[in-house]
Amino acid sequence: MSRRVAVSGYYGFGNTGDEAIALAITREIKKRGLTPLLLSNTPQASAQAFGAEAAARMKPGPLLAAVARSSVLLSGGGGLLQDKTSARTLSYYLGVIRLARLLGKRVVIFNQSVGPLSPEGGRKVAAALRGLRIIVRDAGSLETLEGLGLKGELGGDPALLLTPTPELPRDLRSVVIAPRGDVTEALEPLREVTLQLRRAGRHVTALSFMPDHDDVAAHALGANVVVSTRDPQTALDTIARSGYVIGVRLHAVILAAAAGTPFSGVAYDPKVQGFCADAGAPSHPVPPPPAALVDEAIRRVTPDWNALEDMKLRAAHSFSRALT
Repeated sequence: MSRRVAVSGYYGFGNTGDEAIALAITREIKKRGLTPLLLSNTPQASAQAFGAEAAARMKPGPLLAAVARSSVLLSGGGGLLQDKTSARTLSYYLGVIRLARLLGKRVVIFNQSVGPLSPEGGRKVAAALRGLRIIVRDAGSLETLEGLGLKGELGGDPALLLTPTPELPRDLRSVVIAPRGDVTEALEPLREVTLQLRRAGRHVTALSFMPDHDDVAAHALGANVVVSTRDPQTALDTIARSGYVIGVRLHAVILAAAAGTPFSGVAYDPKVQGFCADAGAPSHPVPPPPAALVDEAIRRVTPDWNALEDMKLRAAHSFSRALT
């Protein structure tokens, strides 16, 4: 029986970005002859989707048993260590880390973004992570760690390691826009972007990464077509067929990078700005300026592909660092 690696993140909630992370992590763990064990909101569905073991993340018994029978806990990926969403979210992930440490397991903070954190949240993170190996996915998180008196290493988002279905045709006049349903201030500017792009002869696809949350916003853009999916491969292939991506969802721009499609980010959260900065790609605040986004999409402004190759290499090497 191979060693189990427990993976703690926002899995099993129907968010295509987090499911992309889960797909990449489980594939990489299996490549190394180990057994991934996802802590999931829907363990049966996750086990089936990723060909992995899975356990209920919120049920104390199954959670304890899963960590107990694993040799390593990877806390990540994703933006887990922040209390902007809620203090309870941060308490949960730190609780899983403390449980694994109490059981004598190796714990690695794995390709996360760290922050934003309140002063109290920062103190809790500093205490819980002291002495652990910490691998983060963006340079801004390294600075956050430094401010907490912690030392981190730069890795990369695991979803960068995903690959599109081979030999997909790419339409350079196609633009994908991925909104977020809860970033309402971006909706009207993105409607204007969609209108202007269609007038300029572009085919616009609205891509809903989290159907329960994003479908209404996606349908409101006035795009030529709406793609609503929970499947990371479908999202990646939709992006790979296009010539440009405008992403409010972080993993819209990360999957664009994975697919070799140029992109612009709408930075509703520091993690979007951080990824775009590391990738040498444009990003804009909320509400975004329609004229700039239309110009970037039509000119197909390219990121720093060399920087992105480095990010992919760091993401790949981070598995060796975490698991050996």
